[in-house]
Amino acid sequence: MNTEELATKIVAILTEHRQTIALAESLTGGLLCAQLVAVPGASAVLNGAVVAYNTAIKNQVLGVDAGLLAIHGTVHPDVAAHMATGVRGLLGVGEQQATFGLATTGVAGPESHEGKIPGTVFIGFAATNFVETRDFEFAGDRAEIRTQAVHAALECLYEHLTIKD
Repeated sequence: MNTEELATKIVAILTEHRQTIALAESLTGGLLCAQLVAVPGASAVLNGAVVAYNTAIKNQVLGVDAGLLAIHGTVHPDVAAHMATGVRGLLGVGEQQATFGLATTGVAGPESHEGKIPGTVFIGFAATNFVETRDFEFAGDRAEIRTQAVHAALECLYEHLTIKD
């Protein structure tokens, strides 16, 4: 399934179940949010997104533990998990957290970052009492890696949504 189809199906499922999603993006820089926003009706389910490109924003806005960032850097599965968890509360409405949090962090290149090679990507997914991370190694140039990361994040979300059906 292509990225556009995935985004359309995700919006339909979230709408049907009256669920919401909040996004925390680093290497994808807003592309994940843009993919969902392109779907008509996304405003009913997409609470918003934080593009946390700066390390301090990951800590100060999304609540990623400073010690974790100091020890492992920004490109780490636990950072993706903290980003996904943090954005659920940050972009909740009233007292209600977003149903799901989805986060991307990694290295798009062209150079390595924090000892990680271009194409290293971690995706975090969070729901009530559930957090999961997945790691990927993508090939290609900067744009291709970012595009692949968006697709992988949507696949991860879609998988979680369809398992519950």
